[in-house]
Amino acid sequence: MSSASQTTDHDEIRRWIKDRKGTPSRVRDSGDGGILRIDFGDPEEALEPIDWEAFFQIFEKSDLAFLHQDKTADGELSRFSKFVSRS
Repeated sequence: MSSASQTTDHDEIRRWIKDRKGTPSRVRDSGDGGILRIDFGDPEEALEPIDWEAFFQIFEKSDLAFLHQDKTADGELSRFSKFVSRS
């Protein structure tokens, strides 16, 4: 079984997302700030792409950490990730 790691490091998060060809996004019409997501592949209608600056502003304002898995249990590149509260 492969384990997940947690980070708040912006460079590490950006690198992880880019390595998996993800796009920083937020849920469309999610109010002030927004709910962060990563869009992989074809853009989802419910999500709108945002730039890295806006992404990390929401990340910090919401006091989030990034939980992610680098490899699956069989050694493949994993896309498992989740935004969690720092506290």
